[in-house]
Amino acid sequence: MIGRLSGVIAEKTPPQVLIDVAGVGYEVDVPMSTFFNLGQLGERAVLLTHLTVREDAHQLFGFLTHEERATFRQLIRISGVGPKMALGLLSGLSVAELAQAVSRQEAGRLTKVPGIGKKTAERLLLELKGKLGADLALPAAVVNDAQADILQALVALGYSEKDAAAALKALPADVGVSEGIKLALKKLS
Repeated sequence: MIGRLSGVIAEKTPPQVLIDVAGVGYEVDVPMSTFFNLGQLGERAVLLTHLTVREDAHQLFGFLTHEERATFRQLIRISGVGPKMALGLLSGLSVAELAQAVSRQEAGRLTKVPGIGKKTAERLLLELKGKLGADLALPAAVVNDAQADILQALVALGYSEKDAAAALKALPADVGVSEGIKLALKKLS
């Protein structure tokens, strides 16, 4: 399985990029978020990949983040959702927006993505409930990037998300990341 590509961007034609890796060109389908955040032609790029092997084709899908790839893999496990539909979902919604829609059970947000009808949206919400929204949606206590970083650091240190969110609520809103982690750790100890 091809898990990662590191090479030079040879071509960019939405939603596909051609990555030249030591003289071999890999055609990679990417979500639009990845497409727009890749560099220009001739620049180096690193993509995390997922290879889909079918009877009639081998398709390579690329992502800039682990979260995008994990979400893609979660989506294609759902009956009736193929790689193209999963790519469309990730092109229409960020991972955080998708997680938020799942946690709030907002079918309307999913139906705004081309190719997703009401029944498909409801099935996605049902299948992803507790799988996607729970681990990716940020708690209501998070209001800015610094607080999101503090929360992730506390979870990485082994605290539960519930305890980390409770400690986060007690912090001043304008606290920096390093100072916020120190204060949150004092609260938790």
